[in-house]
Amino acid sequence: MVINTIDAGMLRKMFLSGAKSIESKKEYINELNVFPVPDGDTGTNMTLTIMSAAREVNQMENPTMEGLSKAISGGSLRGARGNSGVILSQLLRGFCKEIKEYQVLDTLALSAAFQKAVETAYKAVMKPKEGTILTVARGGAEKAASLAAETKDLVYFCYEIIKHMEEVLEHTPDLLPVLKEAGVVDSGGQGLLEIVKGAYDALLGKEVDFDRVPDGSSIPNGTEGAKTAQGGQAGTAVNRENIDTANIKFGYCTEFIIMLEKEYNEKTDSEFKAYLESIGDSLVVVSDDDIVKVHVHTNDPGLAIQKALTFGSLSRMKIDNMREEHHERLIKDAENLARQQAEEKKAKEQVKEKPKKDVGFISVSIGEGINEIFKGLGVDYIIAGGQTMNPSTEDMLNAIEEVNADTIFILPNNSNIILAANQAKELTQDKNIIVIPTKTVPQGITAIINYVHDKTAEENEARMTAEMKKVKSGQVTYAVRDTNIDGKEIKQGNIMGLDEKTILSVGSDIGETTYELVCGLTDEDSELISLYYGEEITEDTANALAERVREKFPETEVEIHYGGQPIYYYVLSVE
Repeated sequence: MVINTIDAGMLRKMFLSGAKSIESKKEYINELNVFPVPDGDTGTNMTLTIMSAAREVNQMENPTMEGLSKAISGGSLRGARGNSGVILSQLLRGFCKEIKEYQVLDTLALSAAFQKAVETAYKAVMKPKEGTILTVARGGAEKAASLAAETKDLVYFCYEIIKHMEEVLEHTPDLLPVLKEAGVVDSGGQGLLEIVKGAYDALLGKEVDFDRVPDGSSIPNGTEGAKTAQGGQAGTAVNRENIDTANIKFGYCTEFIIMLEKEYNEKTDSEFKAYLESIGDSLVVVSDDDIVKVHVHTNDPGLAIQKALTFGSLSRMKIDNMREEHHERLIKDAENLARQQAEEKKAKEQVKEKPKKDVGFISVSIGEGINEIFKGLGVDYIIAGGQTMNPSTEDMLNAIEEVNADTIFILPNNSNIILAANQAKELTQDKNIIVIPTKTVPQGITAIINYVHDKTAEENEARMTAEMKKVKSGQVTYAVRDTNIDGKEIKQGNIMGLDEKTILSVGSDIGETTYELVCGLTDEDSELISLYYGEEITEDTANALAERVREKFPETEVEIHYGGQPIYYYVLSVE
């Protein structure tokens, strides 16, 4: 088989096949993570990121390179989660920047796109680390550059690139000692390889079932979302089911996309929605860049179409007679989405009614008790997430819009969320966003405590960043797999005490392991130890541990707080 060019239709198939490939391998990729914590792992984060784009791409019936590029780039940027997800989104962003002007892709075009992808991803990371997904991506790009002038056969071209990427991946343990000690290759690099392999399968003509791509049925809740004209969470492609025709007020399920040719702003969006609500119900209107997606139930689809044509041309039009075809798949929860959109509109109006603040705060939090602590310290918006589910860039953007302030400080409170926060900062045009690079909840608490109202944003950024670095943080959880780290043999189910870099204590008892962690973080200069106990720990148990710590360190103040976090038995700080 010889293939010399790839058109937009084939690229769509290849991208969806790549997305499906990593989805099917995400648990295997998760298992490659060095630290055996019950975390939002690499495979999960990369899958959630690419699925955000795949849902957009899967709806394109007659794609162009430009349209495909916007869907892939925009969807992955907004859906990016975790460091690996953000890096993947930047690789896709760079790739799409290069290909959007082409009608078809050959080896030279693909090589240029690979180079742009790697260049974009490396620029997005403050301190690129070799032995990671970046190394594997660069290896593929370098191989593409050497092959592009030698062959026009894309099958051979892609096969050789994949083979070289596999070789680079196998050598990642030589670049990162922690990988070698754990006996694994880099999980992000493995994820990227699975995506490329899946795309190659589609190029070869392998049939791939895309039915589950749009709704992400195997993905945890909270992963979907498209930006409305006001920036809210509008939802994604949804499942359909049979309905009772007796309850149908408006008989035609009408869907289409407007390719905007005129200005479409917040006022226009509001007026358009009001018109559609006057002729139907179950309304969902989602705008993104220069397209608007519309779903409405109405008795006169022509009226909706005529109004839409005043904004631009239409594509992917679909009209179902729900009374006659009630056994056809219909949009599930359309009414709920409409109510959600109405509630979000009301909430946004309430936000606008609040006096605008000079400064606002957004914090990622991991439990109900810690939520209350942050709120008590003046945080305006809490993003649930942290360890068990890394928030996406879209989650950050939604939070930014909800805070009515000129300057907004974001506290990620997890090293795997900082890149997503920075990506949201880059995508925000109308507010001054300052990301304080807090890697733990205790660092976040310390940072906001040290905010001083009469200082400038720049002065506070410097102060908060400096003070958070003085905090020693620890977490206690359980191992989800066997591994070896820093000479410690860890078995599945062991209790582990971690600082910000490694595992300090391992045992079979929560209290004893936590005590060893506290002792490992505390010295004669320590003034305060704070223990935040999780939902599985009782107050009496936490008090007993605190008393033992006080006996060991009589000159150091020891506090306990209910954190309410799942999975992590204790989160602690030493100052």
